[in-house]
Amino acid sequence: MALELGMVTVDCADPKQLAGFWTKALGVEVEVDYEEYLILTPAKEGGTKLAFQRVPEERAGKNRLHLDFVTEDRAGEVKRLVELGASELDTHEMPGLTWTILTDPEGNVFCVGGGDH
Repeated sequence: MALELGMVTVDCADPKQLAGFWTKALGVEVEVDYEEYLILTPAKEGGTKLAFQRVPEERAGKNRLHLDFVTEDRAGEVKRLVELGASELDTHEMPGLTWTILTDPEGNVFCVGGGDH
């Protein structure tokens, strides 16, 4: 098989606003702006791109797919993301793994896992 993940697209009400949050959160830029569909540059060359597309319907219920991010400073990154506009929902722990569940400004769930340095 030659199939690989190239991009994850998030349905949303306001692609520009949501792209604004995620460019700051990930330290990337908008690569392509089609007004209704924005694509961010990947964090590293060859990495997976993140895109946001306007859809008419409101988000209903919990996302069936969410993004998981890792960092050496989970607590520090969670604090920074909340300051950018994310909301912290909960933290879970199991032996060797801790992660915090957050939502972006439109309520899309994502997780940040890693150390607590």
